[in-house]
Amino acid sequence: MPRIAMERSGELEVFLRVVQEGAFSAAARSLEITPSAVSKLIARLEARLGARLFVRTTRSLTLTEEGQAFRRAGARIVQELDDAEQAAAGGAVRGRLRVSASLPFGSLFVAPLIPSFLERHPALSVDLSFTDEMVDLVARKADVAIRMGTLPESGLHARKLGQSRRVVCAAPSYLERRGTPTLPRELASHECLTFNFRRSRAGWPFVEGGLELEQDVSGHLQVNNGETMRQMALAGVGIARLGLFHVAADIEVGALVPLLERYNPGDLELIHAVYVGGRQIPRRVRAFVDHLVDGLAGAPLLCAAQAPST
Repeated sequence: MPRIAMERSGELEVFLRVVQEGAFSAAARSLEITPSAVSKLIARLEARLGARLFVRTTRSLTLTEEGQAFRRAGARIVQELDDAEQAAAGGAVRGRLRVSASLPFGSLFVAPLIPSFLERHPALSVDLSFTDEMVDLVARKADVAIRMGTLPESGLHARKLGQSRRVVCAAPSYLERRGTPTLPRELASHECLTFNFRRSRAGWPFVEGGLELEQDVSGHLQVNNGETMRQMALAGVGIARLGLFHVAADIEVGALVPLLERYNPGDLELIHAVYVGGRQIPRRVRAFVDHLVDGLAGAPLLCAAQAPST
């Protein structure tokens, strides 16, 4: 019986690592075993369960319906094992915590809080990923993700970290070269910086004459994260619409100029930490979210609804 239990726990670890990494070869590298060993373990697991867990092609690896169910059950088992180990170790928070955040927010607010978090929990390791792409927590790509904007309906838990309004802005060099727009519709003839991934809104929102409108914008440059957009705006490439928390310092020193503020709708972008819930949230996740909430409490730039100073 002990041998069988050990085999099953090993198969489960390999299965979850394949799901996490998205490929047999990547899972093998992270586990420091051969790809053939991973294939054999998964084949043995599928044979014992009597069901296929993955659909494999030369370009993709996706979970079957049975694989999804087994992943959910396996994740719960691993979570309970982690909690049991931490309880047996006297309550120390340990293990590996994967955190995902947008590049701007991660750099400005998350990264500065990591040293004190690691000092408080020396038995814990943290894996940080800063990207503006949406991370799938359910596929266990992260334990905690920082999400900007309105949260869609999901089974995820969320805690609010703050909020920030958005601001349309450009560098003085751009405005000297192309002129300053005074009405939202004038943006149609300007070089506007946009994102190359899907946003909830295609255009930029404004309020004119008491009516809400959405102005179509376009330009010759698209980027995949807010920090690159900020850098391009600072370089005078075009006009950007970014979170005030991200560009407040640039506006303060005159490196960027806020535009069309009288038409700014003042819409607030909410900022949340989201994480997979369940009967019991892992202690490492709860400890990190609590640390974020405490560290960001009262941060002026995350409560900003007022117009930027000019």
